Amino acid sequence: MEENLKRINKFLSEVGYCSRREADKLIDAGRVTINGEVPEMGTKIGPNDVVHVDGELIKNSNEDFVYLAFNKPVGIVCTTDTRVEKDNIIDFINYPKRIFPIGRLDKPSEGLILLTDDGDIVNKILRASNNHEKEYIVTVDKPISQTFIEYMSRGIYLEELQKTTKPCIVEKLGTNKFRIILTQGLNRQIRRMCEYLTFEVETLKRIRIMNIKLDIPVGEYRELTKSEFSELNRLLEDSTKSFKANLTHKKTKS
Repeated sequence: MEENLKRINKFLSEVGYCSRREADKLIDAGRVTINGEVPEMGTKIGPNDVVHVDGELIKNSNEDFVYLAFNKPVGIVCTTDTRVEKDNIIDFINYPKRIFPIGRLDKPSEGLILLTDDGDIVNKILRASNNHEKEYIVTVDKPISQTFIEYMSRGIYLEELQKTTKPCIVEKLGTNKFRIILTQGLNRQIRRMCEYLTFEVETLKRIRIMNIKLDIPVGEYRELTKSEFSELNRLLEDSTKSFKANLTHKKTKS
């Protein structure tokens, strides 16, 4: 029975309501109730307990939503428009509930993409898109030099997009292969960066999004674990705080 219990602050964090630290503040302020009573700090709850914050019922909605990690094959398009694109990700997975991809991987690329029916977490991830890491393994059509690594790492001006890519981590893995970690999501970013340096991408695989790692065969999917989802929420919360702080800083300067 004890293993089914969890601290109230952990529960509020896991359902995505707030962080554990913020939950502790809510509990300390008497704004949280369990079965109609104000709990003490550290109180544990079970599956049948009813939790309210400021009178609002807090449901474990994570159990109702779907969160999938999918290893997208080359040739599959990340679109929900099943009428126009026959090789779309929705028909390929054929999941029994209506889901949609978070972000995208272009058709010639493969690897990790997340799918869900939770619009709230999609918005959080897209809002934080310039703060979280995405990791790729790339092979190109000719040998990689140290100059190539340095240019890619520093950032490259993409004239078509009129933007300079943010500094990133680039590591040579072989004669024609490198690893790159981006905190930016420009359209066809890696391919455009390589093209600028007169390299052509031959294979591109995404192996990580934030704390979610690619660990399934091509064409298969799995549900996110509870620990993955909890850590994902924590990272998104930190990213959102940084994003808001940057906006405040910019407003102050102007």
